[in-house]
Amino acid sequence: MSNTNNENPSTLKSYIDSAAGRVQNAFGNITGNTDHQAEGAAKQQRAQEEYDASHATAKLPGYTASTAGAVTKDDPNRTTGSWNQTVGSAKEALGGLVGSESLKETGRQQNREGQEQEARGQVNDFASGVADRTKGTLGNAAAGLTGDRAKQEEYQRRHDEGKTKQRGAEHDIQKQAEAERETSSNNTE
Repeated sequence: MSNTNNENPSTLKSYIDSAAGRVQNAFGNITGNTDHQAEGAAKQQRAQEEYDASHATAKLPGYTASTAGAVTKDDPNRTTGSWNQTVGSAKEALGGLVGSESLKETGRQQNREGQEQEARGQVNDFASGVADRTKGTLGNAAAGLTGDRAKQEEYQRRHDEGKTKQRGAEHDIQKQAEAERETSSNNTE
């Protein structure tokens, strides 16, 4: 996952570079120029590495870290909601074991409320992450025009933190969707 050209990997740049690599590779195929084919394939590989790096995050309980060095704290609703789901599931299971319908129903309700709470936190983190990325990008561009390096760094940090927060929410949402697909496929078998 080497990213030699850019210390802040960009998804948009990866798309552009991948398209350019495909065009260069196709041009090499049409003309029979193996150098163009190889350069195009190499450009596509670098674009894939850039894409992978731009999506790389590490999820820790309550936090997300990115390859850019940003660390963000998850919205408290995400952590509390997850906890409520766990406790609710335990109550539901215990109610089933001891034959208490009221405990089972209390557990189901707490689990549902936890799911909703966690979802609110994910939406908050995703939306604020997108907003911070946008503000950071625009502010960085404006500071670049004025030559204010300190402001550029400040806006780049804001962009990176927003991207990290957004990717952390995306990671959890994707993980939940995969778990739901797995559960539904197990239930249909």
